[in-house]
Amino acid sequence: MEFKSVNKKLQESFVRNWDRPALTNYQGMTLAYRDVARRIAKLHIAFEQCGLRKGDKVAICSRNQANWGVSFMATITYGAVAVPILHEFKPGNIHYLVNHSEARVLFVDDVIWEGLQAEEMPDLSVVVQINTFKFLSVANLDLASVREHLNEEFGHRYPNDFGPEDINYYEDKPEELAIINYTSGTSGFSKGVMLPYRTLFSNIEFATHEAEPQLHAGMNVVAMLPSAHMYGMMFEFLFEITIGMHVHFLSRVPSPKIIMQAFQEIHPDIIIAVPLVMEKVYKTKLKPLIDKTKIYRRIPILGSSIERRFCTELTNAFGGRFEEVIMGGAAFNPEVEKFLHRIGFHYTVGYGMTECGPIICYAHWDKVKEGSAGRPVRNMEVRIDSPDPENVPGEVQVKGPNVCMGYYKNEEATKEAFTEDGWFRTGDMGVIDKDGYLFLRGRSKCMVLGPSGQNIYPEELEATINNFNYVVDSLVIEDDGGLTALIYPDWQQGEQDGFSRADFKSRIQGLLPEINKELPNYAALKKIELMPEDFERTPKKSIKRYLYQRNS
Repeated sequence: MEFKSVNKKLQESFVRNWDRPALTNYQGMTLAYRDVARRIAKLHIAFEQCGLRKGDKVAICSRNQANWGVSFMATITYGAVAVPILHEFKPGNIHYLVNHSEARVLFVDDVIWEGLQAEEMPDLSVVVQINTFKFLSVANLDLASVREHLNEEFGHRYPNDFGPEDINYYEDKPEELAIINYTSGTSGFSKGVMLPYRTLFSNIEFATHEAEPQLHAGMNVVAMLPSAHMYGMMFEFLFEITIGMHVHFLSRVPSPKIIMQAFQEIHPDIIIAVPLVMEKVYKTKLKPLIDKTKIYRRIPILGSSIERRFCTELTNAFGGRFEEVIMGGAAFNPEVEKFLHRIGFHYTVGYGMTECGPIICYAHWDKVKEGSAGRPVRNMEVRIDSPDPENVPGEVQVKGPNVCMGYYKNEEATKEAFTEDGWFRTGDMGVIDKDGYLFLRGRSKCMVLGPSGQNIYPEELEATINNFNYVVDSLVIEDDGGLTALIYPDWQQGEQDGFSRADFKSRIQGLLPEINKELPNYAALKKIELMPEDFERTPKKSIKRYLYQRNS
């Protein structure tokens, strides 16, 4: 493929969409493309006067908001390397990541800054308050004057006001480093994924020509996933800006209530989500109705009519105007997927990872195969490390321009991540059918060997457990030679339904025989343990499995 500059694509979009709305804080202020371009120009002056060079690192740590987008685009269009850091990380983690990345500038909001210590990040030249772009901390007093005289300097440089003709962004090269994205993953500790511009360009091209060619300037998207994570960053923000769309940031905790409210007000043209959102809507809104209408749905004509109504109701709940709901980042509950597939809801499940910025596989909603994660996208190849890739699960290995350069300052991890012939090892297990659709079977590091050598994939057992009443989420672990299910139950619902704490515990633990009836004999659970609060999760809302493993 022919690579073009990502920054020049952004430049062209700003010029073309100058007066259109670009970034909005949900129920707050809106920046037009011209406003964003103006803020970027001011930050470029500040970067220059603070001595920031091309290739220097700029860390960004805040909740989703319009100025997150401004800060990110100002960084890459200047020629610096963006280091997005999840705002939910603990202060010690943030200190570590800022230092490990060798960041010179840190954009941060007040709430996070309160927990940080400037002296713990000695390489920083300046800390910038992301809401106002005021300097919170500077390495020397000369830098403080940069912010004081910024508007004055901007006026000197653009005496006839700032217009589209004044934009001239840094022209990136395909192999040049664009982003260091730190991910904890579900089976290890944070590594800095080095993503070059070719990765960004290839993902943008996929979205533009393969996934969402019907999207165009002026359309809407709700950014509810963390922008510091590649899935949300690429497909709820960066791609949309390159085609002139309007990005609405949910600048608060994206609870199901807030998400559904935003969908009703904004009517997004595309929805990017993790399965957890859909599963919660299914469990709270649809499952009770499904149970009530079970008898009627057995009557052929009446049943199809009811299911069409379900599809309409669900579509309207998500705003009613979207092309499809694209889900990824975690395994999708088979029961929920089967239902969506049956009623004809416009959904699809993709497959990707941070190391591919993020996309690997996808299929449009009308080509999706139930239970699959789609087919390899343009420019990407997928192979299964197995003697029989259609029937025997093996590690999913990928190759193509989406694949990262490796891990920052971690040669050992980089070497381990690639095969001798240059394929990236995803650590996921799967099979590919004759039509090229990928079916995932779990993480290779999570796989448990059964008593007679059977491969047990905990995710498949968890999907069964999660279908039981009062189960919010579960994790199956190997424990003293057997399998234990850690279950986080819906304590609040149990209380509302009149159970005492002790009775509710007994009820959940009493599910063991029922659950085991649904599982193969070799994968039967030995016991159930209840979690007093939700599991610790990654940015993609997957459970941090490594925190709960036990020595067997």
